[in-house]
Amino acid sequence: MKEFAIFDLDGTLLNTIDDLGHAANYALQTNGFPTHGIAVYPFFVGNGVRKLIERTLPEDNRDTETVEHLLKDFKTYYNEHNTDFTKPYAGIPELLHSLTDKGVRLAVASNKYQLATSKIVSHFFPDIDFVAVVGHNEGYPTKPDPSIVFEILGKAQVAKAKTVYIGDSGIDMETARRACIDSIGVTWGFRSEKELIKSYAVRIVHSPSEILDLIDNDRL
Repeated sequence: MKEFAIFDLDGTLLNTIDDLGHAANYALQTNGFPTHGIAVYPFFVGNGVRKLIERTLPEDNRDTETVEHLLKDFKTYYNEHNTDFTKPYAGIPELLHSLTDKGVRLAVASNKYQLATSKIVSHFFPDIDFVAVVGHNEGYPTKPDPSIVFEILGKAQVAKAKTVYIGDSGIDMETARRACIDSIGVTWGFRSEKELIKSYAVRIVHSPSEILDLIDNDRL
């Protein structure tokens, strides 16, 4: 049985897309750029907020200075509004409690910047004792670089064979592959099942209860 589960955050534990979209649109509007409908934001996210800002801008305006201006405005807004519409996916709190009750240790590995990652996780899951909650810090690579997983494994002192990585995107599945650990792709998030299959997810699930079943019955 797996002893350690590392979760992606956005699109896996929490539906954050509305708050991300509103923050990005605020930054765009503040700087005189056209905004986007919230429905397109699942295709912009996944590689950290800097890449999110780049993707929202017209191609001719993706220079470093412009991105930095918008990133600053994005963070100013998002730091105050990152729990306005965000909520856990159905069944996620129950899953985390069930895994904890069974002795499975938990962690979060996110491309969201560290300040927001820590705030959101503590807000929505205050009673979950995560081994580590690691977001992105400037100057360090984002997923699918596996460094964030290695950092978490170092803190947990758990073997890779006893670890599973759970996420909603091809980026997450590639992160797990590069880290040489098993992966579970979830279909309720921001990306398609087709993307998870193409990215070699070891298992694909359609509800949180299936994750519990896979781990509980040692089917990874």
